[in-house]
Amino acid sequence: MNLAPMLWEWTDDGTMKPKARFARAADDAFTVGEVYRLEVQEQRSLVSHNHYFAALNDIWLSLPERFGDRIPSVEHMRKWALIRTGYRDERSIVCTSKAEAERVAAFIKPLDDFALVVVSEASVSVYTAKSQSMKAMGAKVFQQSKEKVLDYCNGLLREKAA
Repeated sequence: MNLAPMLWEWTDDGTMKPKARFARAADDAFTVGEVYRLEVQEQRSLVSHNHYFAALNDIWLSLPERFGDRIPSVEHMRKWALIRTGYRDERSIVCTSKAEAERVAAFIKPLDDFALVVVSEASVSVYTAKSQSMKAMGAKVFQQSKEKVLDYCNGLLREKAA
């Protein structure tokens, strides 16, 4: 079942009641007496969301020229910062040799422009940024990741010339 989100109200009698504008859709989608899994989806502030992306854009535009090749877009910077601050998925594979690991890494890297692919001896580790979409990341985790990513990116502005 793939339904559009609906707003519901917890009533005094201990039942969930759809808000009036969703009543018809709820009646069409659900059967009286059936059991359904309820998942709470924390709403996050659109103002906070927009502030985050505007702040990232400002930081990226202020980066010194030496970052030009390493961080070609604000999206590269955001995903790099997510990976570096722990908001990432990790996968590893052990190969039979360092040469094979380098071939595997060369194969994997073009699959995701934003992934960090690391070869260490005969193993390859791939790090990809967690999604910050509203569906994938609730309000609390988004706020934590937002703060860490902005701190990390602001630190790039203070980083001494390499």
